[in-house]
Amino acid sequence: MISRVLVPMDGSEMSEHALEYALEAYPEAAITILSVVGEPSSMWGSATGIALADDFEQAAREHAQPTFDRAGELASEVGREDDLETAFELGHPVRAIINRADDYETVVIGSHGGTVAERLFVGNVAEKVVRRSPVPVVVVR
Repeated sequence: MISRVLVPMDGSEMSEHALEYALEAYPEAAITILSVVGEPSSMWGSATGIALADDFEQAAREHAQPTFDRAGELASEVGREDDLETAFELGHPVRAIINRADDYETVVIGSHGGTVAERLFVGNVAEKVVRRSPVPVVVVR
């Protein structure tokens, strides 16, 4: 029986589907929502302002909060809000997910996220996680 599940979320519809799947498929598991905010770069799009903040880490946490709030709403809809934990990482999404995966029995990830331009620039995070994860990965479409 799976008792600990990691669900990376980026605010996309696919990451929401991944959480919904995890909540349904693993009703007894503790689920951790992981939000990864990349380090400052010129390609950051709407998050560029984070790099200019006095407290970069706090600004990045605030950027991730809507994702955590939405995850809580989805869990609440099925009466599982108490089963959610949240985690926050700074850095490259694939590395952050892989580094945390060892602490879980499985990773449930959306097949893709963000805009088309972001997917082309960043690459397919789910594909890279599947190839590098030390634990089983469920990809949700």
